[in-house]
Amino acid sequence: MSTEVVGGARGYRPGATLSLWTEIRRQASRRRTQMALGFMVLLPLIILIAFQLDSGSNNDNGGGNGQFSRLSDLATSGGPNFTLFTLLVSSGFLLVVVVALFCGDTVASEASWGSLRYLLAMPVPRARLLGIKLAVSLLYSLLAVLTLVGTALLAGTLRYGWAPLSAPIGGEIPAGTGVVRLLEIVGYLCVCLLVVASLAFLLSVSTDAPLGAVGGAVLLQILSNILDQITALGNLRTVLPTHYNDAWLGLLSSPMQVDDLVKGAVAALAYATVFFALGFWRFLRKDVVS
Repeated sequence: MSTEVVGGARGYRPGATLSLWTEIRRQASRRRTQMALGFMVLLPLIILIAFQLDSGSNNDNGGGNGQFSRLSDLATSGGPNFTLFTLLVSSGFLLVVVVALFCGDTVASEASWGSLRYLLAMPVPRARLLGIKLAVSLLYSLLAVLTLVGTALLAGTLRYGWAPLSAPIGGEIPAGTGVVRLLEIVGYLCVCLLVVASLAFLLSVSTDAPLGAVGGAVLLQILSNILDQITALGNLRTVLPTHYNDAWLGLLSSPMQVDDLVKGAVAALAYATVFFALGFWRFLRKDVVS
């Protein structure tokens, strides 16, 4: 009885090509992955040093003033508060760039190097290739966010101690509950960042220029933020993908305000589903020549 595989060579198994672990190791060896994760560790330390320098300056001239000074006072009142401040200053742009980098560079870089066609000639089924690359990109994006939060919590606790989480609108949340709230905030931010990831992914399969995919996703995110500030647009702003990005502040109120959180999560998942689907549809029908 013949043991040949119909449509393929003897012993060929599509599911055995380009394993998840292989792609994880490939991406871990890349300089952009190492630099991005390294900066996630470095940023909280930079903020910590900035606070130390600011504290020394305040001792000389009587203290700072304005909104930044109030936020700084909040950040230096304990590890959870320092973590909250770090998330506040990084969620609007830095995390967007990092997620766009991981998801926008994943396929476009292979095309720019000319290695994409060789991966498909191995042969790796297109759907599997794209699925593995997307999964690894999302995994490293999540790792970057968790690295930032973990480093900020550790550094802030070592420097400022363990204290209740102070909400910007007043009131305190016990430290244990505050950590849970921080995890919920991180979860919501990750859901919102799926919009960036999916858009960068769609652009990545549509171009051979990694910078175009990454930059395009970031620029469209910035454009959405700008349009969201134009009050003349009225209710039209609610359909913008960034309209509910700050809804996580409702987790710091008492009682928690979750209406906008639900709307934001639903909108983000809807946008992400559409963009991811378009990305797969585009790549499965694309004539790969590079």
